[in-house]
Amino acid sequence: MNADKKTTNEQQTHGVAGKVILITGASSGIGEAAATLLAERGAKVVLGARRVERLERLTRQIRSAGGTAEYRKLDVTDHEDMEKFVRHAAETFGRVDVIVNNAGVMPLSNLQERKIDEWNRMIDVNIRGVLHGIAAGLPIMQRQRGGHFVNVASIGAYEVTPTASVYCATKYAVRAISDGLRMETDREIRVTLISPGVTESELADSISDEHARAAMREFRRVALPAQAIAEAIAYAVAQPEGVDVNELLVRPSKNAG
Repeated sequence: MNADKKTTNEQQTHGVAGKVILITGASSGIGEAAATLLAERGAKVVLGARRVERLERLTRQIRSAGGTAEYRKLDVTDHEDMEKFVRHAAETFGRVDVIVNNAGVMPLSNLQERKIDEWNRMIDVNIRGVLHGIAAGLPIMQRQRGGHFVNVASIGAYEVTPTASVYCATKYAVRAISDGLRMETDREIRVTLISPGVTESELADSISDEHARAAMREFRRVALPAQAIAEAIAYAVAQPEGVDVNELLVRPSKNAG
């Protein structure tokens, strides 16, 4: 490892080590990669998702590697469940430094297909889930006089594509909520919006529309590894006091693949 890279890794580890970081949607994809990386760099991670068996396995892996991890079954669409998740973290570790609002779903389809149940699911998870995370964490961070929300959106927060109208609408909402939260809170509370381009994940598994699924399969021929987004999250979290990374857009490079 060259000296410059070693110095950068040490700085990132120093900025993350000891922080209590809560991650929603932690059972796979970006959430799993972020949990593993942040724990490696010394964070105390608290993992939430619906699939408990995956959380158990990930927690064991982190602990066996010398990291600190707790988990709790979590439905981000349930405000009371989110409150319990955040309270559990605060009671276990004494504080909450970072909440990564990562849980999301993406059942794409043309509007004319009228998949209303899927629209509502995206609204519930992608928008309400973020709002519930903010509502549960904000009072604790205000009492601490410090904290950090990392909200995972998408390049769909900046442009709309066919079959993704509702999905993009939910991610535009996450962007707006993040901007508003940053304006309304004291400078002691940081807000970062992470917007991944196409990334390896299980999001496409929720697409029931055959045309949209085929289009997404082609689109994902060039995809970022989830690790790349985990690194972006770690970068934002590791910044020193007084530095607020507002937005990070992460896309595959032109020569990817």
